[in-house]
Amino acid sequence: MNNRKIFTIKRNRSWIILVLAVSMLYSCVPSREIREENKSLPESYQENVIQDTLNTAVMEWKQFFADPNLVSLIDTALVNNQELNIMLQRVSVARNEIGARKGEYLPSLNIQAAAEVEKVGRYTSQGANDATTDIRPGEEFPEPLPNYLVSAFASWELDVWKKLRNSKKAAVMEYLSSVEGKNFMVTNLISEVAESFYELQALDNELAIIEQNLELQTNALKTIRIQKQAARATELGVQRFEAEVLKNRSEKFAVRQEIVETENRINFLIGRMPQPIHRESADFVERKLDTMYTGVPSQLLENRADIRQAEFELSAARLDTKAAKANFYPSFTIRAGVGLESFNTKFLTSTPESLLYSLAGDMVAPLINRNAIKAEYNSANDRQLQAVFEYEKTILNAYMEVQNQLSNLENLRQSYVLKEEQVAALTRSIELTNKLFRSARADYLEVLLTQREALESKMELVDTRKNQLMARVAMYRNLGGGWQ
Repeated sequence: MNNRKIFTIKRNRSWIILVLAVSMLYSCVPSREIREENKSLPESYQENVIQDTLNTAVMEWKQFFADPNLVSLIDTALVNNQELNIMLQRVSVARNEIGARKGEYLPSLNIQAAAEVEKVGRYTSQGANDATTDIRPGEEFPEPLPNYLVSAFASWELDVWKKLRNSKKAAVMEYLSSVEGKNFMVTNLISEVAESFYELQALDNELAIIEQNLELQTNALKTIRIQKQAARATELGVQRFEAEVLKNRSEKFAVRQEIVETENRINFLIGRMPQPIHRESADFVERKLDTMYTGVPSQLLENRADIRQAEFELSAARLDTKAAKANFYPSFTIRAGVGLESFNTKFLTSTPESLLYSLAGDMVAPLINRNAIKAEYNSANDRQLQAVFEYEKTILNAYMEVQNQLSNLENLRQSYVLKEEQVAALTRSIELTNKLFRSARADYLEVLLTQREALESKMELVDTRKNQLMARVAMYRNLGGGWQ
């Protein structure tokens, strides 16, 4: 009885010592606090202005872009664009990673079937034993000795410290981040197609203006030639008019080349070979622009896909840090197997003689050299802090982009009004100088200067309208619209 008590006391002491040793070992596990991200935003985009929560970003892109030709192009781009399809495959890879991580903390079960043949030396411990042991009276072990095995075995790492589950959750966050990355690419793709489409329409109008101006200059050239024949003008005036006509003809070919390149850029974005782009450009300058509603800055956190992408990346980094810290703690694994084994297939079903089984539990813990684990843990913390900065930078950038476009839209609106008045004034001055020129009350230099200024003002008006439309597209993108 006393011996049994002594054995029990010694066994309990061993467990106490083991627990104390493990407690002392893991009491020095490093810990590092990473600050929380700052995602505060002003209440409005403009000081002393109460803004409504009505937001253009929630509008579906098919409603925002009313032109049916543009809608058709965007539809095609969302299906055929190569970059977007590449991104979709990345999303699929991230989704598959979730399944891989999930399988790591679930038990694994495998089956095995094996056959082998073995010949050992007679003058070895195994060979001598086989020679002196009979299977049945008068029946020795066969030589060489075959072996057949059918078994099932399982292993399971107990996720005590949630390392595997945190890794799986991190994979989920990475997948959600890739989805938001895809949404952000959709927004940018829609914007790029729309901007190129508006640029193409602007080039059509520029070409039409050049052709109209060429017609005016050609008529003026005819007039000055007649005046020269009547000795009311000189050859210098004729040559200056001819030079201006040739200059605008050359400019027309440059604009045509830009049209070809812009069409091909759109064709590339929608994933097809070069072909003409259907569009209606006649009402480009007179087109009415709807009001843009910016909502409140806090809506950017929900509407901007790049902000949500950065947020999921931050969540994944936090989970990776927790998983890295769990590497300091011991891991526990249970292994078990059961099967049938015999040197002859006819004995495989002879139980319990051919039955085999095993059950084992392991605990593995880093003891001395933990520098690699510390380095990985520190790297995980650094990546988490980096993700915090990336998230804050994305929020700040989104707010700045909306602020810039608000100012841009207002300045372009005022500039367009003034340029309209400028074009109207110069158009009237062309009619006036032509009348004066035909009656010899104005020289050719006044006519040339007026026509050149009128041409430049019309080009600037078209360019301003193009910039207005592009600014609207940029605002729609910056507010987080387009991916819904």
